[in-house]
Amino acid sequence: MRAASATMERGDEPPMATDGTDIGSVGAAHVPVLEGLVVGGLRPRPGARLVDATIGLGGHARALLAAAPDTVLLGLDRDPRALDHARARLAEFGDRVQLREGSFADLRAHLEAIGWGAADAVLVDLGVSSMQLDDAARGFSFRAAGPLDMRMGPGVACTAADVVNGLEERALAQALRDYGEEPRARAIARAIVRARPLATTRDLADVVVRVVGRGKPGHHPATRTFQAIRILVNDELGALDALLADGWQRLRPAGRMAILAYHSLEDRRVKTAFRHWAENCICPPHVPRCMCTWRSKVRLVTTRALKADADEMARNPRARSARLRIVERLGTESA
Repeated sequence: MRAASATMERGDEPPMATDGTDIGSVGAAHVPVLEGLVVGGLRPRPGARLVDATIGLGGHARALLAAAPDTVLLGLDRDPRALDHARARLAEFGDRVQLREGSFADLRAHLEAIGWGAADAVLVDLGVSSMQLDDAARGFSFRAAGPLDMRMGPGVACTAADVVNGLEERALAQALRDYGEEPRARAIARAIVRARPLATTRDLADVVVRVVGRGKPGHHPATRTFQAIRILVNDELGALDALLADGWQRLRPAGRMAILAYHSLEDRRVKTAFRHWAENCICPPHVPRCMCTWRSKVRLVTTRALKADADEMARNPRARSARLRIVERLGTESA
């Protein structure tokens, strides 16, 4: 889960988003995950071009902009309400910030649209944002009753209700298994189909609890089911795969990319792609000499995922599952 940054906006009254939400009160509830490691790993330099490809409430973006003078930042998010919050939060930086609605899957197009061939630093903070998770009306949380929605932005055609009430039982079980790594996927899918139609997140969570029980303290039994449906609705892994297909090309020489992942489905993809980008040959092991044309595109800044320390986890429990990986593009345009 992405968590965004904390601090009331300047002024006597907190600014409002276009949907009427109190931006100051939303921002005050959250802190950015692994902020120091992200800023230190991306090491923004004066005048650098920065991208926060999942800007959320703008916490990481603010820290990056504050770390070096004259940096400029492109912020992306699929959620227009998140962009409203980020716009207010980053207002002090003026025209150093450009915000665009869209997905990091289309990062190349967004860079080209503002005249950037590539960037010096790219941050991608995967998963659902704290703002989305904490708003019951968005339908992401099993802890409060809300509509079965789970869309990260208005461009997403499918809702959680479409999946829960419309997917055939076998396909639903496969989704719970593939995207939630849920060991009771078949039983849960069968129970969901029998309980249809489901109207709210509470209805869905109750079905899961009836199948698997209450679970251990601190871990809701519907966690995997909600994750799976959310990933399916928003095609989250498809967007990540699109970025990782050639994401190193979005970096200038010596530019860095940092990706924060929160579950193994994401982190395995990031680790595999980063290692592939860093390989100096991709010939099969049985080939006696290199026959390919692939040469290293990046170096691994982190050989293992960085994690929150005990102090941060105590301050911000949502950092517990965060995994940060960073690469740096090799230093020539032909790399």
